[in-house]
Amino acid sequence: MFRKKLYTKKRKGVALIIAMLFVVVFSALSVAMFSMSSGNSLVASNLHKVNAARSCAESGLEVVRYYLAQAEIPGTLPQSQWFNELQSQLVGGILPAGMHAATIEDEGVVTGVSIGASSPVTLDSANNQNFTAEVTNYDADRIDILVTGAASGLERKIQGSFIYGEKPEPYSVFDFGVATKGPLSLSGNILLDGVNISVESDVYIESLNYNQALEIIGNSQIAGDVKVVNPDGYVTLQGGQAGIGTDEFGNIVTGIEAITNHVEIGAPQTQFPVPNPEHFEQYVGSTTIDSSTDLNALTTLNNVRIAAGTNPVFNANVQINGVLFIETPNVVDFSGNADITGVIVGDGDYTDNSGTNTIEFRGNVSSNSVAELPESFGDLRDETGTFMMAPGFSVSMGGSFDTLNGCIAANGVEFFGNAGGIIGGSVLNYSDEPMELSGNSDLFFNRTGVTEIPSGFEPVLNIVIKYDPSAYDEVI
Repeated sequence: MFRKKLYTKKRKGVALIIAMLFVVVFSALSVAMFSMSSGNSLVASNLHKVNAARSCAESGLEVVRYYLAQAEIPGTLPQSQWFNELQSQLVGGILPAGMHAATIEDEGVVTGVSIGASSPVTLDSANNQNFTAEVTNYDADRIDILVTGAASGLERKIQGSFIYGEKPEPYSVFDFGVATKGPLSLSGNILLDGVNISVESDVYIESLNYNQALEIIGNSQIAGDVKVVNPDGYVTLQGGQAGIGTDEFGNIVTGIEAITNHVEIGAPQTQFPVPNPEHFEQYVGSTTIDSSTDLNALTTLNNVRIAAGTNPVFNANVQINGVLFIETPNVVDFSGNADITGVIVGDGDYTDNSGTNTIEFRGNVSSNSVAELPESFGDLRDETGTFMMAPGFSVSMGGSFDTLNGCIAANGVEFFGNAGGIIGGSVLNYSDEPMELSGNSDLFFNRTGVTEIPSGFEPVLNIVIKYDPSAYDEVI
């Protein structure tokens, strides 16, 4: 029996077709992956450029923020003028070379400052990275900023805000027994000391126009320490007993040790408060002393005004109650003794150092606080802390006194002869001319318990620009 042979028919070319299909599939995948990779590279490149532009905007914000922090607006300016002052500082000086600023105006009103508008501020010249900024006056309390950063042809914008704030002062002039804008000179047998502790007689001297800030001649001494603002200022001690500060045993330190250990040169500057004589004018009564007044008939002055140009000489002893308000110009001379329960006020200008207006006490002075006035003087009894406020007046005291109940402020203060006693506050000299203490004056300062600014003084706190991080926003 024969067996039948089975034959299988072979299909030729299938493997080739399958191989071709794989080639096509893998080629398509390769193309897709290449396209995706190229797209990712392009996206990454664009993202890098965008981030670079945003980084330029952020850097620009930090740069402008740094220079705005350098601006300082005088606290005496009305708030409505703060931005104009800031604009003048940005355009006129606080920005470095290479940061050009120009004023933005709307119908003649300054509305902002453009930084880098005509020539962008370069951050990286190799990569063409820069920024421009606009600082605008949003309102009386706020400043807005819009910073545009540019890199490789792309731009990104960031906006933010700044607010006005008070610059903290390192200390107050009322922290010192004597505070003077001009240099200080002590000659003779002068002693400045504290009633309770020596720091009550600390001295603050600006002396920006004179390098010799303090001169002590003879046996004169300052028990407290001395701060001199002028960085080039120096102190001269002439005499074996001339000294400054005290040692651990309470003895006055003399010689070079006094200057080394108890004098600070280049001390931080603080602001003198603005004296406001008008604050006391409200208490002045109807009585006015003028050139026709018989001064010999006046032994008691209750809330009295001295008219301008009177130039009175009080030869007899006089009792002053309440406010003695002295108009400018005037030369007032107390030749006799003065018993004062109140405050002496001159209505001059605290920037006037001419010496045209003067107040001089040749006799002895006794003083009581306004708080001791009768009830009939009303609210004046609450205006404590000030004995004499005489801006624009040069004040001289040649007689002795027990206690002067409050601070003394004038443009030129002189103690001479046997003038001396306790001062219940500070002596403020607004004049940049030398302040002289001579003779046998021993001044003891009692500032213990003084925590408030004396009546009639307005503190001057300079205005600075502070960044408000809550307003940060990426516009684009």
